[in-house]
Amino acid sequence: MSEPKNKRQKREDYRAALRANGVTELPRKKFYRQRAHANPFSDHSLIYPPTPEQMDWASLYPHYAVEEPIAQRTETTESEETTGQELSAPAIRKLTKQVEVADIGCGFGGLLIALAPVLPETLVLGLEIRVSVTQFVEDRIKALRVQNEEQKLYRNIAVLRANTMKFMPNFFNKGQLNKIFICFPDPHFKARKHKQRIVSTTLNSEYAYVLRPGGIVYTITDVPDLHEWMVGHFNAHPAFERVSVEEQEADPLVEIMRNETEEGKKVTRHSGQKHVALFRRLEDPQWPEDVSA
Repeated sequence: MSEPKNKRQKREDYRAALRANGVTELPRKKFYRQRAHANPFSDHSLIYPPTPEQMDWASLYPHYAVEEPIAQRTETTESEETTGQELSAPAIRKLTKQVEVADIGCGFGGLLIALAPVLPETLVLGLEIRVSVTQFVEDRIKALRVQNEEQKLYRNIAVLRANTMKFMPNFFNKGQLNKIFICFPDPHFKARKHKQRIVSTTLNSEYAYVLRPGGIVYTITDVPDLHEWMVGHFNAHPAFERVSVEEQEADPLVEIMRNETEEGKKVTRHSGQKHVALFRRLEDPQWPEDVSA
């Protein structure tokens, strides 16, 4: 008599069976459970491109990929001359547009799914450090694409396992993004853990680098102390200014951010309070003229 499968084996078997069938049904979250927090300073054996130009975006957004032939070789070998054949390098796949919206720490993908039909012409990327959670969002998007193939929905969203605290500039060029979402990030309550918070002076400079002038950082949390921390750090950064409450509440994406993430729904169920703040990327200051010239 065989022993009953442990929970880990059940999860692995479920995911393998789901993917073997082409992921046509929505995944069940209980088979992708993982601890809520991950240490961003640990070695997570992540794969990342040396530069944004070397990132394989076509595998994430195949419906926006086109083949771009690499320049043909000009040299010919002796065998080519005798056979009359010309060899060329294989084509590479590039996107017709760039990713412009990033959801940092996207969790189980609630915001991604909600943004897909609202921003149909925009490529949106979720970034998540946890392995199982990333796999869940991958399978969720694959299933939604299949189920909505005729309507061509959910082709503009994707998820990537990444540690944005270390490698964000490896994925995005300067000024590439126009929106960054930071929704219910890990509060890291202990003072010695504050250095792991996803908002800091250093990280805000990286957000400023990848965000174009006029772009917006959206933040939301149910932890008052973390809200004050994020507001304080963005207000202190010379590349950002806080968006007024009137403009904030007029932005339709704010309501989606409040209500569509899994954490947001949990806070609603427990009648908690959600603290929202938006910050606009300012224009870079002009370099002073060289008066000695």
